[in-house]
Amino acid sequence: MYRLVRVGQLAHPRLTPPSERQIFRPSMKLNLAVACDDAHVRPDGKLDIVGVFNELAAPGFPAAQDRMTVVFVMEWEPQEAGRQPLRADLLDDSGTMVLTIQGHTDVETRPADRAPAQTRVIMPLERVVFPKAGRYTFRLRAGKAEVPAFSLFVSQREIAQDPDA
Repeated sequence: MYRLVRVGQLAHPRLTPPSERQIFRPSMKLNLAVACDDAHVRPDGKLDIVGVFNELAAPGFPAAQDRMTVVFVMEWEPQEAGRQPLRADLLDDSGTMVLTIQGHTDVETRPADRAPAQTRVIMPLERVVFPKAGRYTFRLRAGKAEVPAFSLFVSQREIAQDPDA
């Protein structure tokens, strides 16, 4: 690992020993992000997800999806224990915000011999309006991290013509 050290106007690279290095550990890791028909956590702690999709077809626009569920599963670093802000924005392909899910999570402290702390967001949504056809992307901000979560593609459904009409 090299670090740039400035001396006057000249820059000289030098090897930085591990004791001086600031080790970069990414914060929250997004393990799973999907749109689906339904999701729930079973009594044994396992997550069941039903009807995963990434494409919707509508007869016209603006279009409304009566019901859908979004799922985000995040894993946290030990130093991130405590209250962490969460925000998921659904943006169209031009960057216009369609909806926002906002809240927080309390990340538990975990001993080193256990799996990292995890947050599961299962959010049922009703009457989500898509103003136009195209790609819609959820961007997730959790703690200090911001990542693209997943995309949905919304298109206009072909309406079959009745040959007898």
